[in-house]
Amino acid sequence: MKHRPQLSFWQIWNMCFGFLGIQFGFALQNANVSRIFQTLGAEIDDLPILWVAAPVTGLIVQPIIGYMSDRTWNRLGRRRPYFLVGAILASLALFVMPNSPYLWVAAGMLWIMDASINISMEPFRAFVGDNLPKHQRTLGFAMQSFFIGTGAIVASALPWMMANWFEVSNTAGPGQIPDTVKWSFYLGGVVFLAAVAWTVFSSREYSPEEIAAFEAGDAEAGGLPKPEPRPASKYRAGGLAWIVAGALLLAWILAAGLDKQLYILAIGAIAFGLLQLVVGALQSAGRTDNGLCHIVEDLFHMPRVMKQLAVVQFFSWFALFAMWIYSTAAVTSHHFGSSDVTSAAYNEGANWVGVLFAAYNGFAALAAFAIPVVARVLGVRRAHLVHLVLGGLGLLSFWFVRDPAWLIAPMIGVGIAWASILSLPYALLSDVLPSAKMGVYMGIFNFFIVIPQLIAASVLGLVLREFFDGAGIFGLVIGGVLMIVAGFATLLVDRAAEPERT
Repeated sequence: MKHRPQLSFWQIWNMCFGFLGIQFGFALQNANVSRIFQTLGAEIDDLPILWVAAPVTGLIVQPIIGYMSDRTWNRLGRRRPYFLVGAILASLALFVMPNSPYLWVAAGMLWIMDASINISMEPFRAFVGDNLPKHQRTLGFAMQSFFIGTGAIVASALPWMMANWFEVSNTAGPGQIPDTVKWSFYLGGVVFLAAVAWTVFSSREYSPEEIAAFEAGDAEAGGLPKPEPRPASKYRAGGLAWIVAGALLLAWILAAGLDKQLYILAIGAIAFGLLQLVVGALQSAGRTDNGLCHIVEDLFHMPRVMKQLAVVQFFSWFALFAMWIYSTAAVTSHHFGSSDVTSAAYNEGANWVGVLFAAYNGFAALAAFAIPVVARVLGVRRAHLVHLVLGGLGLLSFWFVRDPAWLIAPMIGVGIAWASILSLPYALLSDVLPSAKMGVYMGIFNFFIVIPQLIAASVLGLVLREFFDGAGIFGLVIGGVLMIVAGFATLLVDRAAEPERT
């Protein structure tokens, strides 16, 4: 019987190194896109709807790429072709984004950039599940967290470094992106491609035949029990129910004159209903051997642990999205006293946000080394609980800390939570998934990252405007509360999902 061989530290290092580049691009996006949008004329309560491109793109792209990578095998391997294609496209997008002349162009470039990042990023999770034995997967995902943190340290602080170390202009005229941001994005494009190329050409993958032998040796050959196909009648009934619910919500929004951002929820419900009707029709016609039917069937037959982790992911990523959207607005107004995007105070505050983002990613990189140890001592579930509570308290403290220099301290908790979010849920999930469907299920798991972001994009602007006078600082307060909720939701995950402690 064959088993996956244990890999050396440096082999795991090489296979995860590409995440350095992916997060370099992702961190530049998170720390600077709101700044770009505001510079091009966006109002603060319009930021969530402009950010919606990123999660929608992930929702569509990741399960498709996961499904395709499960069925790919060529000279570059199974997952690596997607790493490389995504890196090339994302690097090009990073060069174009800061040169957007209009707000709608910037929003479109965010869509393209995020699609490309998702093409590279999605197979990396399955890559760990494919190549590592179960007892090394927590280390593998933690190593990815290390590179995510390391890449983001420099990327998030780049505009600040450009301004303070290299005397690059940090201000520009109305509607113009400062040179600090432009040159940061250019460098990001180079780093993204170089790091991913390192993983592509320094790592190997097991062939489908080898993986099948490993699964047989690990007594995993059957994978998940093969469920009965969902009847076409259930697809039709479910599809109609979702369409009706979405239509009623849309009618209510229109009748009550509610915020336009709520259209996302109504249209999303209708779209999901239509998708079910299409799959039901294909099933009735006996045409189910296609990617669409396979992905939707897998969605409705996901493992129990995956459903439990969905709750954890929902609150975790809602909190993160709130932080990414509102950190710039919160810090510039609450701590630097300016919302004028052309003022020196605003741009100083925006650069400081970049430093804070670098800080939490730096703390995440350090925490990545400790996470496998903490998980062995406390168990994965309790470790994730502790880490998320620390992150929630960090976000809540933004309200109380007035000196911007001291905002570094809350970033310790946020960084620990970030490292945990990027590793421990995947360690819990990967052990219940067969390699034959590792890619598609990791893509579907992304739904529970995307959906909370879509809901956040739909309601956060409305909530802040109606209840908090549009103050961005309360976006961080809300995020802190929900991250703590996510921590306690981890205890709802089946104890059987815990990886072996070695």
